[in-house]
Amino acid sequence: QEETLLVFPTDFPIKIMGARRDDFAQAMVELVLRHAPDFRPETVEMRVSSGGNYLSLTCVVRATSKAQLDDLYRALTAHPYVKMAL
Repeated sequence: QEETLLVFPTDFPIKIMGARRDDFAQAMVELVLRHAPDFRPETVEMRVSSGGNYLSLTCVVRATSKAQLDDLYRALTAHPYVKMAL
Protein backbone atom coordinates (compact mmCIF):
# COMPACT_ATOMS: atom_id res chain seq x y z
CA GLN A 1 0.00 0.00 0.00
CA GLU A 2 1.45 3.35 -1.05
CA GLU A 3 1.41 6.18 1.45
CA THR A 4 -1.16 8.90 1.00
CA LEU A 5 -2.72 11.54 3.22
CA LEU A 6 -6.13 10.81 1.73
CA VAL A 7 -8.64 8.54 3.42
CA PHE A 8 -10.63 6.56 0.86
CA PRO A 9 -13.30 6.74 -0.32
CA THR A 10 -13.26 10.51 -0.66
CA ASP A 11 -14.70 13.20 -2.92
CA PHE A 12 -11.73 14.50 -4.89
CA PRO A 13 -11.80 17.55 -7.18
CA ILE A 14 -9.76 17.38 -10.38
CA LYS A 15 -9.16 20.47 -12.50
CA ILE A 16 -8.55 19.82 -16.19
CA MET A 17 -7.33 22.60 -18.47
CA GLY A 18 -7.06 22.60 -22.24
CA ALA A 19 -7.59 24.55 -25.42
CA ARG A 20 -11.17 25.69 -25.91
CA ARG A 21 -12.75 23.25 -28.37
CA ASP A 22 -16.33 22.18 -28.92
CA ASP A 23 -15.60 18.56 -27.94
CA PHE A 24 -13.26 19.19 -24.98
CA ALA A 25 -15.82 18.84 -22.18
CA GLN A 26 -17.45 15.74 -23.67
CA ALA A 27 -14.09 14.04 -24.25
CA MET A 28 -12.98 14.75 -20.68
CA VAL A 29 -16.26 13.55 -19.16
CA GLU A 30 -15.97 10.29 -21.11
CA LEU A 31 -12.39 9.83 -19.93
CA VAL A 32 -13.29 10.54 -16.29
CA LEU A 33 -16.21 8.10 -16.47
CA ARG A 34 -13.85 5.30 -17.60
CA HIS A 35 -11.95 5.68 -14.33
CA ALA A 36 -14.81 6.76 -12.05
CA PRO A 37 -18.02 5.14 -13.37
CA ASP A 38 -20.17 6.79 -10.67
CA PHE A 39 -19.05 10.30 -11.70
CA ARG A 40 -22.01 12.59 -12.38
CA PRO A 41 -21.34 14.65 -15.55
CA GLU A 42 -23.97 17.24 -14.63
CA THR A 43 -21.72 18.36 -11.74
CA VAL A 44 -18.88 19.55 -14.01
CA GLU A 45 -17.95 23.20 -13.48
CA MET A 46 -16.67 24.95 -16.61
CA ARG A 47 -14.77 28.22 -16.88
CA VAL A 48 -13.44 29.94 -19.97
CA SER A 49 -10.15 31.82 -19.67
CA SER A 50 -10.18 35.60 -19.80
CA GLY A 51 -8.80 35.53 -23.35
CA GLY A 52 -11.35 32.92 -24.39
CA ASN A 53 -8.72 30.48 -25.67
CA TYR A 54 -8.76 27.94 -22.84
CA LEU A 55 -11.36 26.00 -20.90
CA SER A 56 -11.03 24.58 -17.41
CA LEU A 57 -13.26 21.85 -16.02
CA THR A 58 -13.57 20.88 -12.40
CA CYS A 59 -14.74 17.31 -11.91
CA VAL A 60 -15.36 15.96 -8.42
CA VAL A 61 -14.93 12.19 -8.41
CA ARG A 62 -15.59 9.71 -5.62
CA ALA A 63 -12.08 8.32 -5.35
CA THR A 64 -11.75 4.82 -3.94
CA SER A 65 -7.95 4.45 -4.05
CA LYS A 66 -4.68 6.19 -4.82
CA ALA A 67 -4.21 3.81 -7.76
CA GLN A 68 -7.52 4.97 -9.24
CA LEU A 69 -6.48 8.63 -8.99
CA ASP A 70 -3.02 7.90 -10.39
CA ASP A 71 -4.55 6.07 -13.38
CA LEU A 72 -6.99 8.91 -13.99
CA TYR A 73 -4.25 11.55 -13.87
CA ARG A 74 -2.06 9.51 -16.24
CA ALA A 75 -4.95 9.19 -18.71
CA LEU A 76 -5.79 12.89 -18.50
CA THR A 77 -2.23 14.14 -18.93
CA ALA A 78 -1.69 11.77 -21.87
CA HIS A 79 -4.75 13.10 -23.72
CA PRO A 80 -3.82 15.45 -26.58
CA TYR A 81 -6.50 18.02 -25.60
CA VAL A 82 -5.18 18.42 -22.05
CA LYS A 83 -2.61 21.10 -21.22
CA MET A 84 -2.67 20.48 -17.45
CA ALA A 85 -4.52 18.45 -14.82
CA LEU A 86 -4.38 19.33 -11.11
